[in-house]
Amino acid sequence: MAMDLIGIYLREAFQGTGCPICRIVEKYEREVIGHILYEHINSPSVREKFSESLGLCPYHAWKLKDIAYSNPLYGGLGVAIIYEHMLSIYLNALKDEKKIEDGKCYLCELTEVKEKHTVEATVDRMDKLIEDYRNSEAILCKKHFEEIEVKLRRKNPELAEELKKVQIGKLEKIKTLMHLFIEKFDYRATKAPTEQEASSVPKAIESLKGLPLQINFVKRQKQHSILRGVLLGNRD
Repeated sequence: MAMDLIGIYLREAFQGTGCPICRIVEKYEREVIGHILYEHINSPSVREKFSESLGLCPYHAWKLKDIAYSNPLYGGLGVAIIYEHMLSIYLNALKDEKKIEDGKCYLCELTEVKEKHTVEATVDRMDKLIEDYRNSEAILCKKHFEEIEVKLRRKNPELAEELKKVQIGKLEKIKTLMHLFIEKFDYRATKAPTEQEASSVPKAIESLKGLPLQINFVKRQKQHSILRGVLLGNRD
């Protein structure tokens, strides 16, 4: 079937391994950070965005540092320039006895929008992606499978049901491989675990929790806030 450019990009992800949505967002996140470090360290608009959250959220602040220090093309200079500025803002606020409220992280906003658009684009093209997904080592994480399945069920219930069957099949395959992996550690076993069996462990983690990205922590943070509000409300 003919695919547009977005569809071709998605197809490549769905023919890969792991959660295609997580991996698209992870790639985008790294590209944005690289772009900032390479070209926009001294950009007033980017500096303003950073200062709104006093240097990003904790997750993205450390991600920025790790990417910069792991690539000699970037190095630590850009990070030092950014955080000297952030530290100056904080110091001046302390001296003036002003409280700084951390705003929304610039990179969180960008990655959340990217995730939303990727999920919507996937739903719109799932009829053309389903076979690629069925025949690949890709496995949607729980969060992204549920987001896609809910939207798809409103649009095309039959396709949503087919996607669910594919997802169950993939999860069952991982479970079988994990069982074989565990059995290989029995003292009676005569063979070592295969590469495929060993890889089932990180696949199982990714299928349940996704990649360690900020977007995969947001939902739990919101749920925690709601629960905390309910508990505090009950005390009154």
